[in-house]
Amino acid sequence: MSTLVLVGTQWGDEGKGKVTDVLSESADVVVRYQGGTNAGHTVVVGGERFALRQVPSGILHGKDCVIGNGVVFDPGRFLEEIAELARRGLDVSRVRISDAAHVIFPYHLRIDQMGEDRLGPARIGTTRLGIGPAYMDKVARTGIRVGDLFRPEYFRRRLAQALTRANERLEREFGSPGFHLEQLLAEYEGYARRLEPFVTDTVAFLNEAIDAGRRVLFEGAQGTMLDLDHGTYPYVTSSYPTAGGACLGSGVAPTRIDGVLGVAKAYTSRVGDGPFPTELTDETGETIRERGREYGTATGRPRRCGWLDAVVLRHSALVSGLGGLALNHLDTLTGLHPLKIAAAYELDGRVTERLPRQVDDLARARPIYEELPGWDEPVEEARSFEELPEGARRYVEAVERLSGVPVVMISVGPEREQTFARRDPFQMTRETARRKA
Repeated sequence: MSTLVLVGTQWGDEGKGKVTDVLSESADVVVRYQGGTNAGHTVVVGGERFALRQVPSGILHGKDCVIGNGVVFDPGRFLEEIAELARRGLDVSRVRISDAAHVIFPYHLRIDQMGEDRLGPARIGTTRLGIGPAYMDKVARTGIRVGDLFRPEYFRRRLAQALTRANERLEREFGSPGFHLEQLLAEYEGYARRLEPFVTDTVAFLNEAIDAGRRVLFEGAQGTMLDLDHGTYPYVTSSYPTAGGACLGSGVAPTRIDGVLGVAKAYTSRVGDGPFPTELTDETGETIRERGREYGTATGRPRRCGWLDAVVLRHSALVSGLGGLALNHLDTLTGLHPLKIAAAYELDGRVTERLPRQVDDLARARPIYEELPGWDEPVEEARSFEELPEGARRYVEAVERLSGVPVVMISVGPEREQTFARRDPFQMTRETARRKA
């Protein structure tokens, strides 16, 4: 049995899509277990760019791809996405959608957009794609699941009830006209006919795959610092990007997970509002943004950029039990001197190596940096740790020392072949777990 959970260790956008793509070559099944269209993954293959929003990155290797029950699912955007992938020559027939995934409707998007507008400076910084309102309906037990779309009378009844509540809120809170039941019914019944070949009981499918000894890779969206419980609340997403979320969002028990691989950039970025202790608002931050192409896959929004934060990495290692790290965008730091990594924070006159739990404390925290000299030699052609310049090797070693997690994969550019593994991440995480036990 071999199961590996991939989690973001920062505020998302760490390059999980690329790491998933590389690992998918040796996996049999790739699972997306939470999030929605707010979590785009960008993968470059042979100079060709693929921007994936709901479909797991394993599609690029022709693997079985599962959209799990923990995802909030936008049927229209999904159908557009697979049509584009098929047009580009990819086999989409092996995509499976959980019949228990909750469905996003147009009223979710409008509530999300108008709610953010109304908050003004106090906004959370959502992608305005209806993710939060869809999860709210799920928790309130008023949501509609993918399987409901195939039960016409039940779907009509559930949608009528949901739409009554949504229209009342739109009209009362936002002064916005509501949606028409028959129009939405016709639209989503049309989606159902096209979705039917993809929809199944993915819990049974995944557990049967594990029973058969197939390698299963769990692809997380967003990052630990956006986790609903363990992130910078309230500036978080509406689901659980941490390793525990993989079990909730897929129906695979914790005892069946062999290991967890964290993904981090060699620096830090985040989209949206909220505290960011190592943020750089100067020329260095702009240089990192442009070199790293730091613009959102799903939204195009420029990302905020800053130095690597080892306090954040240690927090991620703690809550997800990381066995190894995949370190991306090492090439982005070439030529920057000196390089800095936040080893701790100063908060109200005290030094702390732990992440503050309250968002206002984190906003006041000031990073205590460890400086490294950096390097000027290009790293894009390196295909092993030994081929990296000495300054880059020392930087990676500092990341390992300050985070407490071994770096098992390194990326030095956007292409597949510019990512190399120091050890097999599937094997590495199991060994690490045994050693710690």
